[in-house]
Amino acid sequence: MKHEEANKEIGGREAKGQRSKRAEKQKGKRVGENSKIQNPQSPIPSPQSPIPNPQSPIPNPQSPAPNLDNWLEIGKIVSPQGLSGELRVYPVSDFPERFEVPGKRWLLRSGDTEPQPIELLTGRYISNKNLYVIKLAGVETCDQAEALRGCTLMVPASDRPQLGEDEYHVLDLIGLEVFMQVSGELVGTVVDIIPAGNDLLEVKLHPSFTTDKGQMTNDIDAPAASRRVEQVTNDKKQKTVLIPFVEAIAPIVDLKSNRIEITPPPGLLEINN
Repeated sequence: MKHEEANKEIGGREAKGQRSKRAEKQKGKRVGENSKIQNPQSPIPSPQSPIPNPQSPIPNPQSPAPNLDNWLEIGKIVSPQGLSGELRVYPVSDFPERFEVPGKRWLLRSGDTEPQPIELLTGRYISNKNLYVIKLAGVETCDQAEALRGCTLMVPASDRPQLGEDEYHVLDLIGLEVFMQVSGELVGTVVDIIPAGNDLLEVKLHPSFTTDKGQMTNDIDAPAASRRVEQVTNDKKQKTVLIPFVEAIAPIVDLKSNRIEITPPPGLLEINN
């Protein structure tokens, strides 16, 4: 799966049998990207575009909140890098090209209601820190870079890289119902995707589903061979479980039918609940 947050995505398979995700972020929701659309008429910002003054006044807390429904957050500027205006960016996108391929990006400054175009000149990844170091047009000094600390890098929501085979967008997965493949029993609903070595589906259990089936109780009126399973449910608080999003455990992902079918190994649902 592949992520970009404030909209997030899911993409590229990293190991045999492993489904992969990519994401970019939109207003705290996870969504995916599914197309690459570029507008040749969009203006390219001049390298001389003005850089915010570090002494500029703090925005009024009553100022309008930005409307980011049509934007994907790809990263946040966390600090300057060196003295030549380079910037350190914490990525919330799984697409390296967002930070390494020159071209237009958009910058959302604190207090602004919409992102402004800016040109990405260069970028490189620092693997041991999970950061990118980028160079933006018009940012030539450490002071100019410092003025951009905390700003957010954005791209239009329509600008979504094409995903490969067996790749899914996060938003497409969230809300899918999860069923046991063999019995057809409804397990619950996907509420989040947890990035890990193998991505994990966070599934909110349906009230009718019991994950405590492994807890056996003795029926004193019945022989040991007819011990029954005590079905324990929690009506006050629905629990969630984490299910590895790999082909062996989630072999069926049917977006049209809004369902995922799983074949969890014995004990998986009980252990992680």
